[in-house]
Amino acid sequence: MNRKILYLIAFAIALAMPFFAYPVFLMKLLCFGLFACAFNLLIGYTGLLSFGHAAFFGGAGYMAGYALRDMGLPVELAILAGVAGGALIGLVMGALAIRRSGIYFSMITLALAQMVSYAALRAPFTGGEDGLQGVPRGKLLGVIDLSNDVTMYYFVLAIAIGGFALIMRTVHSPFGQVLKAIKENEPRAISLGYDVDRYKLMAFVLSAALAGLAGATKTVVLGFETLTDVHWTMSGMVILMTLVGGMGTLVGPILGAFIIITLENKLGDVGTFLAQATNIEWFGTLGESVGMVTGLIFIACVLLFRRGIVGEIGAAIAAAGRKRPS
Repeated sequence: MNRKILYLIAFAIALAMPFFAYPVFLMKLLCFGLFACAFNLLIGYTGLLSFGHAAFFGGAGYMAGYALRDMGLPVELAILAGVAGGALIGLVMGALAIRRSGIYFSMITLALAQMVSYAALRAPFTGGEDGLQGVPRGKLLGVIDLSNDVTMYYFVLAIAIGGFALIMRTVHSPFGQVLKAIKENEPRAISLGYDVDRYKLMAFVLSAALAGLAGATKTVVLGFETLTDVHWTMSGMVILMTLVGGMGTLVGPILGAFIIITLENKLGDVGTFLAQATNIEWFGTLGESVGMVTGLIFIACVLLFRRGIVGEIGAAIAAAGRKRPS
């Protein structure tokens, strides 16, 4: 009951946010939050560390942008095309990668993702280093004009909530319980008769499809797609988001994504304000030191709170509950 109340409060805040903050920035937060949740479904509940999730995120973005701009498809079909493209890339990569485990699995996903990145650089429809520019938002159901930022925000919010609900349903389903069993003790899951490789592949494809949904939606929001989204650094960023927020928790990756993206976009403004308030010029260079700041956050997360922010809060609440007298 308490969790449902918290979800309702978060939903009410989300509905009101476009009237208090820049809607495009909020939509970017929602897209990356969904991306982090998709990645967490694989690492947090299945125990598979992928270094190639940028391939699904960026690949779906290119496909959705091409479908909208060049093929003239409606925005709904363009996003679905991006999701299908991300799932297809995930199926091919997963079928090759799940034959190995541990670091070998991670390295295979990284290598295959680099192949997708090279294809995005060389393919004629991607725009190469210039990226895919001028992607229109279109009209929802052919009626609702999405060029308005507030209208587009509620569309993206509906997509993010739908994706989060699907992840929640998956985690609490029998399928999700099998994934947890594979993560905790794979040999025991095999001894119980489960086809572990098939479950891993299904989880991989589902995670890729949800990452593709996030990437396709982001392209529609911003109106362009670049090589940054298919680069290996994007895979590293989503790992950082998940670890900071709390791996294996439902809302942890969302919080981690909000923290990292906010730092990337607002750290320069904070530094300028501090420089003007304190007359210390060094603060003015904070916007150029985003990588250093996020690296320090990652180090602090590993050393001080390895469960992530949400994981540590949950552990503290559970410990307090155990100490409470009956």
